[in-house]
Amino acid sequence: MDLKEIQNLIKFVAKSGASEVALEMDDVKITIKTGSEASTETTIVQQVPMAQQMMAQPVAPAAAVVPVVEVAEAAPADDNSKYITIKSPIIGTFYRKPSPDKDVFVKVGDEISSGSVVCIIEAMKLFNEIESEVSGTIVKVLVDENSPVEYDQPLFLVDPS
Repeated sequence: MDLKEIQNLIKFVAKSGASEVALEMDDVKITIKTGSEASTETTIVQQVPMAQQMMAQPVAPAAAVVPVVEVAEAAPADDNSKYITIKSPIIGTFYRKPSPDKDVFVKVGDEISSGSVVCIIEAMKLFNEIESEVSGTIVKVLVDENSPVEYDQPLFLVDPS
């Protein structure tokens, strides 16, 4: 059976108003389903099992995960509470250097002032210089070179004192 014959069969089934036609030949099996009744039934069948699974499964894992997350967040919060975080204002790729053959904009221990360029984030082939809004000393670089970053993702920790 060639493509034209299959297309003609589909058109014929659509015009006839039949909701389902099955055709079996020696090496070909074709089933054509049309009409809103079949799609409504399919949607209901797919949604019911998913809803039951969602209600049954998350109860136990969520209770086990929450305490672990809270403990993990509590320790770093105390260590970094005195530092200010420079966050990404856009989504893109993080670069510490203006070009591959140049030095990094800032490294750990460097003094920066408000308005100093600390990195570049490439977004849609545009290289955006990210400037510091605070003055202080770079304590930690939180992102690796050439890494994708998301909006509001922490990039640097700065000691304002």
